[in-house]
Amino acid sequence: MSSKLKTNESGANELRGTIIAAHGRHYLADANGEKLQCVTRGKKTNVAVGDVVHLVKTSENQAVIEKIAERTTLLYRSDQYKSKLLAANISRLFIVIATEPGFADDLVSRSLVAAEAAGIEAHLILNKTDVEELLPRARERAAVYGRLGYPVHEVSARANPEHALEVLQPLLAGQSSIFIGQSGMGKSSLINLLVPDADIAVREISAALDTGKHTTTFTRLYWLPDGAAIIDSPGFQEFGLYHLSEGMLERAFVEFKPYLGGCKYYNCRHLAEPQCAVLDAVASGKIARHRHELYGQLLHESAQTLY
Repeated sequence: MSSKLKTNESGANELRGTIIAAHGRHYLADANGEKLQCVTRGKKTNVAVGDVVHLVKTSENQAVIEKIAERTTLLYRSDQYKSKLLAANISRLFIVIATEPGFADDLVSRSLVAAEAAGIEAHLILNKTDVEELLPRARERAAVYGRLGYPVHEVSARANPEHALEVLQPLLAGQSSIFIGQSGMGKSSLINLLVPDADIAVREISAALDTGKHTTTFTRLYWLPDGAAIIDSPGFQEFGLYHLSEGMLERAFVEFKPYLGGCKYYNCRHLAEPQCAVLDAVASGKIARHRHELYGQLLHESAQTLY
């Protein structure tokens, strides 16, 4: 994600940089260590944190985004009216859950489905393991995802920060990762542990984007010393996936894969059809009922899209 200076067709100097923060239609790019406030041409808002972009400087610390380089991955959520880009060019997604407050299985599963659909490797981080009386139940709930093949990493950012670093640093090395999670899961504590100067960076970004005190409402990217990147996404309480088609959805539920193609009808939707291999697997306990119910909900949502 390094930057290079070259001349475009109009003769202007063109820089290559990485988008490290976004707030509304205002972006901050890192062009070889130089921080530039950026806007898009016209009303386009299709830029995501993590995007590698071609820029043309318009003043000492401002630039226009001319072009977005081809992405390796794109993670986003959507409602029936519009989509919201979360991050581009990421290789790993870390969903932060905790012993307390309780986490929502719906949000975890939606995040996993989004990762599968985008081709991004997903992990879970179970934080606050020092709350021992609540740990067995949290482990039991997290194990549902572990059995699906998603690694679950247990840490306590505040009670045992050294162990948390030992667990997480090797997982981040050489990767471009995004951390997501509901409010209260301790995601900020983990980010501050992994990126010691994160608070300073947030203040600098807030000033550059002119966001005032709303420092938790924008997504931002931090560089690690080895060149890896961590993207911190604001806590959210919902994760719409209206953009996923039926075919994408059935493939994004990893536990469905052994049964796809085994149904009586080739166009089976796995909802109420007779002799459906997926429904048989739900009935026999091979597929968790709450996961199948979410699949049905997401199918319904995908039919409501208005864009």
